[in-house]
Amino acid sequence: MASPTIAANAYANLARVLENGGTGKGSEASGQSFASLLKDAVGSVMESGRKSDAQTVAMAAGKANVMDVVTAVADTDVAVSTLVSVRDRVIAAYEDIMKMPI
Repeated sequence: MASPTIAANAYANLARVLENGGTGKGSEASGQSFASLLKDAVGSVMESGRKSDAQTVAMAAGKANVMDVVTAVADTDVAVSTLVSVRDRVIAAYEDIMKMPI
């Protein structure tokens, strides 16, 4: 189950991409936008993993409850699964493009 924060970040990133793509900038600008989108997505997944690790350490020290740890781990799982799905689709799109006749 995705948390509202993850969904809000996804919508914000999509809005940023659409805003940059709709301004009529050249292909170089849209390439940088895609790179920054990927960087933000990977950073978001890494941050989610850090929060999950921190919650796990806090629970081991007796300072967090189990529900907080389970929620943090589930959020990280959703983020990683989403990132892997996007990666698979990008690879599939690249393979489709490479199969096109010139």
